[in-house]
Amino acid sequence: MTSLTERAEQAADGPAAAPATYTAPEPAAPLEVEFALDPTENADYPLPQMIPVHLAWLRVRTDVRSVAKTDQHIETSQKTGQKFVKYNFRGVDAAVNAFGPATLRHGVNVVAVDMVTAYRDTQSSRGSKMREATILTTWQIIGPMGDSLPLIKSAGESLDSGDKGTAKAQSLALRALLFNTGMVPTGDPEPEAAHVERGDAPTRSATDYRDEIVNPETSPGRLEQISYELRNARMLHVKVINEIGDEETLDALGMRHYNERTKPEAGGDQ
Repeated sequence: MTSLTERAEQAADGPAAAPATYTAPEPAAPLEVEFALDPTENADYPLPQMIPVHLAWLRVRTDVRSVAKTDQHIETSQKTGQKFVKYNFRGVDAAVNAFGPATLRHGVNVVAVDMVTAYRDTQSSRGSKMREATILTTWQIIGPMGDSLPLIKSAGESLDSGDKGTAKAQSLALRALLFNTGMVPTGDPEPEAAHVERGDAPTRSATDYRDEIVNPETSPGRLEQISYELRNARMLHVKVINEIGDEETLDALGMRHYNERTKPEAGGDQ
C-alpha cells in the first residue's frame, strides 16, 4: 500500500504523465508508371489486337492489296551506248515496303528458321565468269499471340561476279515468300495472253558434269541437284574418266563424292 507520505508527495508533484504512444506514418501513394506501349497513352506505338495468326495474316493481306511492277531493269546498248528499259519487275524493296508496315501494325513476325544453299561456277552469255547461288529458305510466320502458321519454304537463285550472290538469293526467297503467300496481284495481263514457242535448252556435256562433281568446292546439296539433272537428261549411266584416270559412270562418281563429303569426321560420333 502507498503510505500517506507518498500520497502527499504525488499530490504535490501533480498527476503522472501518460506513457508515450507510437504513431505509424501515413502510407506513401503508389507510383504512377507510364508504359511506352500502352495504346491509350501513346498512339505512336499501339499494341496489335491479340488475335490468332491466321486472322492477323489475313489483315496484313487486306492492308497490302496489290503491288505493281514499278521497278525497271535498265541496260545499255553496246552499239549506241544509250540506256533503255528492258523490263519492269517487283523487287524485294517493293515487297518489304508493302509488307513491313502491315506486319508491324498487326503484330506479325516473319522469321527465317532454316536455309539450304548450293553454289556452282558458270558464265554469262557474254562469257564473263559468274557464281550461281541457290537457296531454299524455311520461314515461320508468327502472330501477335505467339502462335504460327505451318512452316513455309521458298527458293531464290542468283548470278553474281562478286560476293553478293548469297544475299541476292536470300532477297529473292523473301520476295517470293511475301508475294506468293500474300497472293499479291500485280495488275498485269494474264501470262496466258501471250504465247511463246520454247526452244531446246542447251545440254551440258558429261565432262562438264564430271568436272563439277570432282571439284572439292561442290557442296553435297549441289551434288544432289546434279543427280536430279542427270536423271532428267538420262545421263546417269554415261561413263567418264574420273579424277584418278579410271572409267566410271556419272551416277557412281557423284554418289562416291557425295558419300565422301557427308561421312562423319574421323574420331567423331559413330
